Amino acid sequence: MADTTHSRTTSKHWTIDKAWIAILLIPTLLVLFAPTELWSTITFALTALTNTAPFILFAILSVAYLKATGAENLLASAFEGREARMIVVAAFAGGLSPFCSCEVIPFIAALLAIGAPLGAVMAFWLSSPLMDPAMFAITTGTLGTEFAVAKSIAAVSIGLFGGFTVKALAKSALFTDPLKNTPAPACCSSSGCGTGSGAEIYSGAVNWRFWSEGARRSTFQKTAIENALFLTKWLLLAYLIEALMLRYVPAELVAQVLGGTGFGPILLAALVGAPAYLNGYAAVPMVAALLEQGMSDGAAMSFVIAGGVSSIPAAMAVWALVKPRVFAAYLGLAMIGAVAAGLIWGMAA
Repeated sequence: MADTTHSRTTSKHWTIDKAWIAILLIPTLLVLFAPTELWSTITFALTALTNTAPFILFAILSVAYLKATGAENLLASAFEGREARMIVVAAFAGGLSPFCSCEVIPFIAALLAIGAPLGAVMAFWLSSPLMDPAMFAITTGTLGTEFAVAKSIAAVSIGLFGGFTVKALAKSALFTDPLKNTPAPACCSSSGCGTGSGAEIYSGAVNWRFWSEGARRSTFQKTAIENALFLTKWLLLAYLIEALMLRYVPAELVAQVLGGTGFGPILLAALVGAPAYLNGYAAVPMVAALLEQGMSDGAAMSFVIAGGVSSIPAAMAVWALVKPRVFAAYLGLAMIGAVAAGLIWGMAA
């Protein structure tokens, strides 16, 4: 469940979508300050978007199908049984489910309130922002299947690492009484929510042949349209930024700071991942541009892992429910996992 930055109105009034403003602002600034670069930048972005279109279509249809069938009901099975089993299933469920952290806040809040182990919840929280079916498709189309598979493995592995670490330290002062007393918000503000938000969450059984029910057909259509607009918006912005990065960011600087081998570039990529992260989908073209300019493979993996977990939507889902010390542990576990994933991928690539 890779988190995204999906605009949502919180009242009857329309809110200004900053991503679309940025998409319009980039060509405007080019017209004013670098008119000779305008056409090449637009052409680059549209060509990249067209090349990624098959993966975008797959992402749209797969998420809409999972929403319409009510497959998110299967998420509850991750938190049943013995704690060790719960951690393993939660790590895999988080890395594969297509739902944003905002949508699962009430679900996780209820589980924590009734005493579900924090280790299993932590495993889910750590793996969920990093990968989902749509993210896998987009990553495959831009960075290649090997990178997408490696990131998926890293997502689940970090979930397992975090879950079993919390389980081992469950009786320590760090993780005792982890919950805040304040109620969790229903969802993020306009700055963060995930793909397909707003679709129905069905309380009944999963219906894989969703087209037999009118309400589920409506959910499929609504989710598909929302995700089409969402992915097009963020990827178009990302490809415009990628074109500008390739044109104006010196390749020598990227290679000097984030290139080469060793621990330094990987740690630095993890540290800068959070502030540089637009969202999981927009980050993919950014990483492609940085790789082309000399970023090391290990640093690229570290960047996407650290940035994904610490991005605003993912972090808000944790901050809303637990005390600051548990939130700090969440970020610390993510950083360790990101650096480890970067080191391993750097050696394997």
